[in-house]
Amino acid sequence: MANGFHEVRFPLRLSLSTSGGPVRRTDIVNLSNGRESRNSRWRDARRSYDAGSGLRSFTDLYEVLEFFEARSGELYGFRFRDPVDWTSGRPDVPVTAFDQLIGTGDGTTASFQLAKTYGDAAASTVRTIRKPVACSVVIAFDGVEQGPSAFACDAATGLVSFAAGHIPAAGAAITAGFEFDVPVRFATGRIDVNLSAFNAGRIPTIPLTEIVP
Repeated sequence: MANGFHEVRFPLRLSLSTSGGPVRRTDIVNLSNGRESRNSRWRDARRSYDAGSGLRSFTDLYEVLEFFEARSGELYGFRFRDPVDWTSGRPDVPVTAFDQLIGTGDGTTASFQLAKTYGDAAASTVRTIRKPVACSVVIAFDGVEQGPSAFACDAATGLVSFAAGHIPAAGAAITAGFEFDVPVRFATGRIDVNLSAFNAGRIPTIPLTEIVP
């Protein structure tokens, strides 16, 4: 099945100790005048992780093997909790309905995509959030938090839809807070298990790569 995705999360206990993060690809050409010409190959960052770094026991190893088999290796994508970046704000600050601007109302549009902006005074980039955690999403209009009956969020796509009578008015700033997972797949078709090496402290490499489900 092409682009198959399972709405299950990689074992959270193991993901908290994994290594990895965002990857960007930039083409760099050195010019004859000593300057560089730089061009971004990807519009957005693509996250990459090593789940092997979270393994501490044979039980952990078997849990990953079982999960790998259930996904048919690289065939099916799944959810992964980034150990550092998994909320609409900073990881050390509670989620609020005012964390991220996701759109401006026009009195007609009833659906908006969750997103997270990263930036500073010089530049910013917007990341589409496609895998929010169910029931974690909170919404506000112009600084006023909305009740849960005012909207619904599709946890499989990150699309927020407002109910009749709650469609944002023209000019209303729509903000959101949420927890989210990263859609990934195994970036290898095999897992090498060597128990003698594992006893000696060698951890298997189990690469994961971000996908667009």
